[in-house]
Amino acid sequence: MFKLFWVSSEQNTAPDLEVEVLESKEEIIDEEVWQVALDVLETENEIFIVAPIAWVEQDQIDLSINKTILTLKGTREKTQEYSFEWVTLRNSECFWGKFVRNVILPENLALNKIKAYMQNNLLVITIPKLKFDSKAIKINKMEW
Repeated sequence: MFKLFWVSSEQNTAPDLEVEVLESKEEIIDEEVWQVALDVLETENEIFIVAPIAWVEQDQIDLSINKTILTLKGTREKTQEYSFEWVTLRNSECFWGKFVRNVILPENLALNKIKAYMQNNLLVITIPKLKFDSKAIKINKMEW
């Protein structure tokens, strides 16, 4: 159990709020999974998802969709330069190993027309928007 404390500007006392934290019985997975950074761009006619994924071949990337959730996952292996005994790692900001990223999509997309391209370590996913015809509706007078 944790206690959170705060002081309001209107009062000089510090009331405490108890928050109960429940422990999960689920097994903890030791393996780290990192998230791919991505940008989502929108035009009048489509949505673009752009993800820079260096050191990963396109056949090592799994792209799937379930209802309106797009999932991007794969694995990026460390290169041999990291395993030389005479190399000392001074700063580590690159992520290696399994990655996954879920994107919740709006419902007005033509999900059956998704296209994905990869060039120069940049994955670009395009999804066209559904087009609905607009039509004026005439309102008739109701007769009793």
